[in-house]
Amino acid sequence: MAQPSSSSKPVVPLLKDELDIVIPTIRNLDFLEMWRPFFEPYHLIIVQDGDPNRTINVPEGFDYELYNRNDINRILGPKASCISFKDSACRCFGYMVSKKKYIYTIDDDCFVAKDPSGKDINALEQHIKNLLCPSTPFFFNTLYDPYREGADFVRGYPFSLREGAPTAVSHGLWLNIPDYDAPTQLVKPLERNTRYVDAVLTIPKGTLFPMCGMNLAFDRQLIGPAMYFGLMGDGQPIGRYDDMWAGWCVKVICDHLGLGVKTGLPYIWHSKASNPFVNLKKEYKGIFWQEEIIPFFQSATLSKECTSVQKCYIELSKQVKEKLGAVDPYFIKLADAMVTWIEAWDELNNNTSEEVPSKPTNGAAAAK
Repeated sequence: MAQPSSSSKPVVPLLKDELDIVIPTIRNLDFLEMWRPFFEPYHLIIVQDGDPNRTINVPEGFDYELYNRNDINRILGPKASCISFKDSACRCFGYMVSKKKYIYTIDDDCFVAKDPSGKDINALEQHIKNLLCPSTPFFFNTLYDPYREGADFVRGYPFSLREGAPTAVSHGLWLNIPDYDAPTQLVKPLERNTRYVDAVLTIPKGTLFPMCGMNLAFDRQLIGPAMYFGLMGDGQPIGRYDDMWAGWCVKVICDHLGLGVKTGLPYIWHSKASNPFVNLKKEYKGIFWQEEIIPFFQSATLSKECTSVQKCYIELSKQVKEKLGAVDPYFIKLADAMVTWIEAWDELNNNTSEEVPSKPTNGAAAAK
């Protein structure tokens, strides 16, 4: 009986050379050990927040580059002012310096979750599948994602819309600790999310959503310049709205450009809850401001001249300054930072070289 060939080709991970994993952190990245089976083939961009003199330990075997605040200041110069400090919003610097088509970003307190059968969930693989399949933002399919195996378009779905739209964003969810605001944390301190819903759906055009950055993937070429996490943290009057601000901007621009945003699978295991009292201090103004911010984004429109993400984002920044500037001077500062972000993005990414313009001082590619 013939034996199987031992020279069969190994399975190449999806998008191995087309995707970067971006991780913001202030601590050693021991959590990567549990993600090793899924992350090790990919390149990591680690954005170190806080003290740049602190050494961050990364497990052996990972291919990575690490940037701290000194690197950010050196690479961006005066434009580094648009990158938040002492806040996970600093992760967007990783989006800017990446040269890959796709980005997956994850927080360092997010562990590998298990599906109902007890199997480890390869969150990255599911995100890639979401991004590589079209979205359906213009007409809702009641069987959710019609491109998944075992599903299709239901009776009555327009044939003219069945090709779908390119998917720009894949928004994953979390088991265990839910992504709650501080008031909800305080009244439900013991609540845990144990519901695994086996579904992926497209968020309809014209509908906003609260984007969470802890388990998120996106097509950098389609929507990257809009993935700015704003001015948060040190020296700013607000925190914990970074990912949501980016999500509102992204959704308005995706709707305008005919791109799709998916939410649902994959799940990660969110291991610990942050301090609700600290969170309340960060969120306090945002809780009031969001009652003005959300109607602003719900009514925001972009002109037909906005044919690129950059043009859309610059026009949106002008509207932020004009309409939200009356809410608080912070939004004038934020609008200016949005423009600076685009200028910095274009400066780094108009370079046709695959190399990052300046190498990080505190990280190196680990030997494979």
